[in-house]
Amino acid sequence: MKRRVVVTGLGLVTSVGIGVEETWQALLAGKSGIGRITLFDASDFPTQIAAEVKGFDPERFIDKKEARRMDRFVQFGVVATDMAMRQAGFEKPFEGEEAARVATILGSGIGGLATLEDEHKTLLAKGPRRLSPFFIPMMIVNLLPGNISIRWGARGPSWSPVSACATGAHAIGEAFRTIQRGDADVAICGGAEAAITPLGIGGFTAMRAMSTRNDDPQGASRPFDKDRDGFVQGEGAGVLVLEELEHAKKRGANILSEIVGYGANADAFHITAPSDEGAPACIRLCLEDGGIHPEEVGYINAHGTSTPLNDANETAAIKKVFGDHARKLAVSSTKSMIGHTLGAAGGIEAVITVLAITRGVLPPTINYTTPDPECDLDYVPNVAREQRVDVALSNSFGFGGTNVVLAFRRFHG
Repeated sequence: MKRRVVVTGLGLVTSVGIGVEETWQALLAGKSGIGRITLFDASDFPTQIAAEVKGFDPERFIDKKEARRMDRFVQFGVVATDMAMRQAGFEKPFEGEEAARVATILGSGIGGLATLEDEHKTLLAKGPRRLSPFFIPMMIVNLLPGNISIRWGARGPSWSPVSACATGAHAIGEAFRTIQRGDADVAICGGAEAAITPLGIGGFTAMRAMSTRNDDPQGASRPFDKDRDGFVQGEGAGVLVLEELEHAKKRGANILSEIVGYGANADAFHITAPSDEGAPACIRLCLEDGGIHPEEVGYINAHGTSTPLNDANETAAIKKVFGDHARKLAVSSTKSMIGHTLGAAGGIEAVITVLAITRGVLPPTINYTTPDPECDLDYVPNVAREQRVDVALSNSFGFGGTNVVLAFRRFHG
């Protein structure tokens, strides 16, 4: 039998709040975290807006010397992890045999892009001897779980998936599997991203993937709306603490939810455009894995990027899988408020999905003003909704045709 896995801790760093409660209240209020880019001069860029994390001082949370040796994406992940671990009831690093049973599986779609850009400038201006010895450890993705495992004494499996916008969801799904099969009792998992840099913004702009609604930043991310014109890049981190059920019960942990399903597949179709079959097949895999009847699902936190193709494709996938029940589902995209956080999105949105179950409130899709005939589901438009949900899904789809769907269930003991 598969071991049951529950969620005992949550951590968030987003453009609308540093912390779970601050972020959650902002989402329920329909607050947008999108504004003009301040992290660099974007005046020459076609896209000049992003969802930046505001007022983030890493030295409030991390030793100054340590913080200077971490890229911004790692700092976000470390801070979100500390929040999640403390909510789960862990106050100090693991020791002894217990430490070997704690996994750290967290990823980033892009990693330390700001560090890479800064060090490349140093190389060109001052030569290779002036490069920082911390350049590579700051930049590479697996130093996210690396730093976290060191900080918390976690000696179980430690690694990073890198799968574009599905990264955080892959990390959670694989952590779920790691506990299910008995390779760990606790897993710290999720994703972090900090790619609002000249290359990050410039690269996505060159793909014509991002909104250019520079005169209306807070109205720029409008998933499922007819007038959507591209995604808005965000940054931040979302981290969950997963635990084997009996392990959590034994130590008296407060169980927030149960993770019950994980579907992962590939379109094998196109490097950026989704296929008609990949997403619905992935949703079905998740439902089958969790033993979930489609009619049990009450809410889907959509991938919902605000690009014309993605939103129509995701809507079609939901209708293909759920049939008539699709009209009874609540579907919302929190990217309308916090932007698309790339490799962190799956982690952040999984946290939000758990909160929707535990709090009995569904976050809205803001900026939904003009219905699109191709997107005709209930997107919880503009205003949060009180609604009990027993089973919820979180969708994540990435470049390269990589798809992940996670399923969470209200915990019943």
